[in-house]
Amino acid sequence: MKLSKLIISTDPTASDLHPVADEGAEEALVADVSETRPLRMGEAQHGMRLDRALVDLVPEFSRSYLQQLIESGAVTLLGQVAHKAAAKVRVGDTGAIELRPTLQSQAFKPEAMALDVVFEDPHLRVINKPAGLVVHPAPGNWSGTLLNGLLARDAQASLLPRAGIVHRLDKDTSGLMVVARTRSAMDALVALIAAREVSRQYLALAHKPWVGARQRTVELPVGRDPRNRLRMAAVDLGLHAGKTARTDITLLDNTDQGCFVRCALHTGRTHQIRVHMSAIGHALVGDTLYGGAPAAGLARQALHATRLAFVHPATGEALSFQAPVPPDLRAALAAWGVSYND
Repeated sequence: MKLSKLIISTDPTASDLHPVADEGAEEALVADVSETRPLRMGEAQHGMRLDRALVDLVPEFSRSYLQQLIESGAVTLLGQVAHKAAAKVRVGDTGAIELRPTLQSQAFKPEAMALDVVFEDPHLRVINKPAGLVVHPAPGNWSGTLLNGLLARDAQASLLPRAGIVHRLDKDTSGLMVVARTRSAMDALVALIAAREVSRQYLALAHKPWVGARQRTVELPVGRDPRNRLRMAAVDLGLHAGKTARTDITLLDNTDQGCFVRCALHTGRTHQIRVHMSAIGHALVGDTLYGGAPAAGLARQALHATRLAFVHPATGEALSFQAPVPPDLRAALAAWGVSYND
């Protein structure tokens, strides 16, 4: 059986700007072709969870990969398909495991796709991501992601964790991203993001007319919503886990239906802009997860990463990029009579 080495992400979340470091990845060996192996539980495995016992018996594969095989029905025990990784095993239990490719193990493959490359040199590239494109493979999106496109475009990408992706945009957020092409550039970009030395600005169309000063700073910690683990929320750090977050918001135009704002991030928490805008009573148009609704002909969240600026990690040159408002968001602005000029 042929084995191939892949870097597999265990983090399914996407964020408005989320630094990605190598520590979060799991290096695993995955099967390119199927092979069935017999299993027999020894005294050392007695009382163990099934997934932990399999790690002992098939040590060249990761626990994450073996859990996927259990979930997909590839493991039998005592003549029955074993579906629960937490099931306890006994000494003398016998069965079999079919080592086969899983959706996750096949996710890190090149897929040719058109990419809007704004800037490219030997160290990095800046991409204008369209709405609807998932950045990184995750449950429900194991193919057709930006990572797959990067692997097809650049042979060097296969040598880097996550193909050089150092931050992410949500699937339905459009706009600018920087991707590393070398390991040194990747490490430097991650450090710049962590040090808050990457300037990024977003444009957002939100429900309800803006009231009060045209500029507002929102400083609300962001963490997992304790009432709904599928979303984030503004949390009290004294009661719930989270991280400090700051967004500067500037009103660009106001209408009877809502407001058009520019958001400057000082931190890059998961869904930060979406959470902060919802928290101050201005959920984004189309953002049903955080209280918004489709409007002005726009069904996706009305968020666009319009500006990205940083110092080049290799040359020291100050770089600044701007992405124009995409057609769907521009049409929504026109529908609400919003005045804006790139």
